[in-house]
Amino acid sequence: MHIDLPEKRYYKIGEVAKAFSVNTSLIRFWEKEFDIIKPKKNAKGNRLFTPDDISNFKLIYNLVKERGFTLEGAKQKLKNNPEGIVNNHEIISRLESVKAELIKIKNQL
Repeated sequence: MHIDLPEKRYYKIGEVAKAFSVNTSLIRFWEKEFDIIKPKKNAKGNRLFTPDDISNFKLIYNLVKERGFTLEGAKQKLKNNPEGIVNNHEIISRLESVKAELIKIKNQL
């Protein structure tokens, strides 16, 4: 899954929800369920997500939405083998970007 977000230090919850095509309530729910997501909060209490939080959301989204894990299953997978999940996700995202580039070249021919 390709997430189209500009390079920023912090992202608002609406930007994150729009990038993942989900409701903001799901973002808040995943924040409470998974302790790897720790957004900063400003004086008003608005959540500000870092690029690390976005990469963690990508992992969770991949496990829950794309691979069909339950929330408990995703928590266990992230707890038991976090490096393996991150490495697999990086490999998949690189392959998807190569595929997109190849399709783009094919369409130009």
